[in-house]
Amino acid sequence: MSTQQIDFQKTGLVIIDLQKGIVSMPGGQEVVEKAAEIVKLFREKDGFISFVKVDFHDGKDSLKPATDQPVNAVQRPADWAEFVPELGVSSTDYVVTKRQWGAFFGTDLDLQLRRRGIDTIVLCGIATNIGVESTAREAFQYGYNQIFITDAMTTFSQEAHDASCKFIFPRIGKNRTTEQFLSEVKD
Repeated sequence: MSTQQIDFQKTGLVIIDLQKGIVSMPGGQEVVEKAAEIVKLFREKDGFISFVKVDFHDGKDSLKPATDQPVNAVQRPADWAEFVPELGVSSTDYVVTKRQWGAFFGTDLDLQLRRRGIDTIVLCGIATNIGVESTAREAFQYGYNQIFITDAMTTFSQEAHDASCKFIFPRIGKNRTTEQFLSEVKD
């Protein structure tokens, strides 16, 4: 792999759903650790960081289509939508609250990225084939260059994770592990 020429003034980090109520899934803690490494790099380079979470006002704002696998409405703990402390979310980070799978639809994420001249996003989070892939497909349609940190993602099965990483992400961006990305952007 060749060295990535990353302009951190034109590259944003978008982290999907690394919140207390979601990272408890198998593999979630490893994703948090890898994402924290990428956050550290973006802080060192003064890059734009956007933390995305899914949350609902009163539950009436969540999607409820007729499906073969409906999502059961469950009572969520009060801290369900809070970001995990290991990420060190600060007041200088941009926080997006979404009410569906993708981080662009119904939010101002695209507007905030464009106002900052960002044309490339580095994407990671949970779940690979749901929130991350939905956001990636939307970003592709908006014309963003994308780098997917595949070991800073997880989902409900290895098969679903692998399908996104093998069949979808290479068609709309570049796959990298945390180690590959960090080594490729070193000065």
